[in-house]
Amino acid sequence: MRVRSKWNVKDKTHTVEEVGGALAFIAWRIAQNGVLNLENHEFQTDTQQQRMAIMTEFLCFTIHLIDRMTIERFETEERQRFMTELAAKSAKNIYDNKKDLLGPGEYRQEFIDLLNSRLAEYAEFQYDSKEGPSFPMRRYFGNFVTEMVGDKNRRWVGDQIIDVEAPDLFATLQRSVPNLFM
Repeated sequence: MRVRSKWNVKDKTHTVEEVGGALAFIAWRIAQNGVLNLENHEFQTDTQQQRMAIMTEFLCFTIHLIDRMTIERFETEERQRFMTELAAKSAKNIYDNKKDLLGPGEYRQEFIDLLNSRLAEYAEFQYDSKEGPSFPMRRYFGNFVTEMVGDKNRRWVGDQIIDVEAPDLFATLQRSVPNLFM
């Protein structure tokens, strides 16, 4: 997947909040692309609510990987501001889309609660800066997505996540994240 990950204005220092906001947009695009790829590979999604649930899992996984990729770039206070902005912008994307599809609701807090839970769960797994998320982490992510897709090809969606989607997602982040810190 290709995403735009370079700043328009060169030689300008960007705040951690600006970088967090840019990465929230990239994470959103990755989540959208993840659902589209699953549908293109004939995994069953029937409703917009189901698609949003899958996108939410992709978003949580992507945010976790962004955190792992950037953790050494920040001091503690900067990292907190960065992750807060990344989570807040992602929650806004979820809220705006769910409100349009499903009507009013507490979608921001639901997302933040799920994100906090997923970040804690994924933190238990190994991660390598060159190889990316470990096989057990990718399988764990695949299990969440498997629970949400329809019966058609459900048996194989975990393999798709482990072998295709998670590696592609990581490759996209490897190309995008460093560009935003230049």
